[in-house]
Formats: sequence, structure tokens, C-alpha cells
Amino acid sequence: MKFYIYSLGCKVNSYESNVMKDNLINNGFVFSDIDDADIVIINSCSVTNSADNKTMKLIRHVRNNFDVILVVVGCFVQSHKDSLDGIDADILIGNKNKSVISNYINRFLVDRKRIIDLYDVSNIDFEVMKLNNYDHTRAFVKIQDGCNNFCSYCIIPFTRGGVRSKDKDLVIDEVKTLIFNGHKEIVLTGIHTGNYGNEDYDFACLLSDLVKIDGLERLRISSIEITEINDRVIDIIKNNDVLVDHMHIPLQSGSDTILKLMNRKYDMNYFFDKINVLRSIRPDISITTDVIVGFPGETDELFLETVDSIKKIGFSKLHVFPYSRRSGTVADTMDNQVDECIKKKRVKVLLDLSRELEISYMNKFKGKKVSFIPEVLKDGYMIGHTGNYLLIKCKDSNFNHELHDVLITDISYPYCISKVD
Repeated sequence: MKFYIYSLGCKVNSYESNVMKDNLINNGFVFSDIDDADIVIINSCSVTNSADNKTMKLIRHVRNNFDVILVVVGCFVQSHKDSLDGIDADILIGNKNKSVISNYINRFLVDRKRIIDLYDVSNIDFEVMKLNNYDHTRAFVKIQDGCNNFCSYCIIPFTRGGVRSKDKDLVIDEVKTLIFNGHKEIVLTGIHTGNYGNEDYDFACLLSDLVKIDGLERLRISSIEITEINDRVIDIIKNNDVLVDHMHIPLQSGSDTILKLMNRKYDMNYFFDKINVLRSIRPDISITTDVIVGFPGETDELFLETVDSIKKIGFSKLHVFPYSRRSGTVADTMDNQVDECIKKKRVKVLLDLSRELEISYMNKFKGKKVSFIPEVLKDGYMIGHTGNYLLIKCKDSNFNHELHDVLITDISYPYCISKVD
């Protein structure tokens, strides 16, 4: 039988969708286009009310347009555990057992009875998942799941559960396998990646072991909280070129007032100090971030504080999100909800600022030599990223997924135009 997977939401979902794809193929199923599929799997997202609506819209779209076995898995199912009767799917699975998705489908094919399988995610172990290969040059490895932060706007601790981590030996084995199969770059990912491990073996320990693996040319952290960049992590970043010159560190707001309402675990002085330390050891590092605008209580003055903080830090790119209410969170019950029109205007301000910051950062490398790994060949141009996430466009038909040394000759946003050195 043929199957298709929709993957909504975060990089963790993307990784888990690839695990499900591997599991099904290894058990005799065939991956296909949606039009040819007998089975459709929706790996859902429920981080906001908007994400919920998108998932429901996709469920209705599949049901109305395709005669298939419909499987819905993940956060949406977990967050709607008390109202699953209203979800028109044949198989409903929460955030456990995605790695054995074929077992559920095979059971349904025999019994033709609706399957619902949910667990209390506040008390489950890390589900072991492994990929031997990935669809792209850059391979993701999920090392951690869950979150204990309980930011006031976020439902994730309730849909993903508490922090739990993958055994270090399994992480190292997966990375070695991916390298053996040709991947040059590994991206560590999780719901709260930097909170990996325990007192005996933490994130810094894992980084220290990974950078020593033969054949690993690039190691990237998908995202890390500013509070997790401790002295030991900084020391590894300082002394190991395998760790790329790029870090994604969520800011969420540049106002201490809003950070406190969000229940974030730092203030702006702490954030500034950590960024200054990073820049002292990696002067050209690209630091990207997430920002939420229009959080309840964000006045024009507090928004301008965020703008000023972003300029002061000098991020190289912003991922901007209008605050979206999420039922079941503290922020959803707060007074002083911000009008949607105001949110839209603030998003535009920050997107314009992001473009300015991106171009400014790109121009720092004009006339300089860089290394990049081509990801695609398009119209005779190799396109891919450097370690510090510059998007390179290079005229060369000698395409491969090896590191290429190039000279950046011009900037044509969003590309750095380059030639082989």
C-alpha cells in the first residue's frame, strides 16, 4: 500500500515524520504522492489556536478529497484528548509510538476498527528513534523531548510532556551512521535541546563527545535558550571549529516587562551579557532569533523597547510571530489582549528590520572566502549554506554535496553571489 505524510510545525515533527516514513518503508509500504496514496498521515501541530485550525482544516481537506485511511498523530491529538470523537480520522495517536506507526496501520487493515492510542506524556520515557539517512545534506538528530519551562503563552509542556533525553550512546551511534552514509552536517534538535541529559552527563558533555567524531565536518544546534549557554558550552564553542558559526537563540521579547509576563527565565541584561561573551570568542558569529509581537500588555512603548534591544544585539535574522492565543495557557486569560491590526503592523516593522539586519550581516562577507555545502543545483547554480548560514549561489555545474571554497563577489538578497575560489 502507498502512503503520504503531511508534517506540520517544528523541526522535531519533521524528524519524526522521517522516522515514520522509514518505519513504513521498512515494513513493506511505499511512499507516494498524495494523489496515489492509500494512507495519509498528518503529523500535527497544536502550538497555537491557529495551528489547531490549520490541522483541522487539513483533516477536512483530506477527508473531503481523498478516499484513504487517515491517520492523525502528535500534538493536536494529545491536546484534544478529551474531544477526539469530533476528529474524523481512522487512527489517532498522541506523542508516543510514532516510531512504530506501521503496527497501528496493519492492525487497522485487519480489524477495520478505529484506533485511539494516548498516553500521559507527563510520565513517559524518551521514545528511541533513529535515522540511518536523511533526505538532505543536513541531517537532523533528535536528542531530547519535552519542556519544563511553562512559558505563559506555550502549550508544549502539556502536549509533549516533561524533559527527557536520548541515551548518549544512541545519539553518538546515530551521528556516526549518518556521517558514514555521507552527511557532512548534523543538526541537534529537540523541544528544549540545550536541556539535554542530567547532572552526570549534560548537553556540554554531549557536545564534547560529538565534536571528536571522525568525519563530522559541521555540528549545528537547532535552537538553544540563552540560559543554557553556560561556561562549559561556551568553552566548547570557543575551542572547536566543528561547531558552526551560527546559533539560534530565542529572544521572544526585548522588554523586561513582557519577558516577566511571558515567564521567561532571563532579563535583557543577562541576554546582552551572554551575547557579548559569544561575540568575544566568535566575532563573526551569526545569531538568529525568534520574536513574539503583540503579547498581552505590550504597549507601543514596550514594543519599541524590543526594537531597540534587537538593534543593540544586532541579530543577523529575525523569525517574527504575532502572538496567537492558545486555550489552556496562562496568557490566554490575561487582560490587555492586543488588537490584531496592531500585531500586523508590528510584525511588518520587525520583518523590515530583519531584512536590514540580514543584508548588513551579508555585506560583512563581501570579498571574503567562505566554505559552503551545495544542497541543490538550479539553473546551473549550486545553492547551499555556509556554516554561519549565509545562502550561497555559485555558478558551477560540478555539483556535489562536498564542501566548496568560494569567494563572495556580490550580494543579491537573499543570496550571496559567489564564484569558485
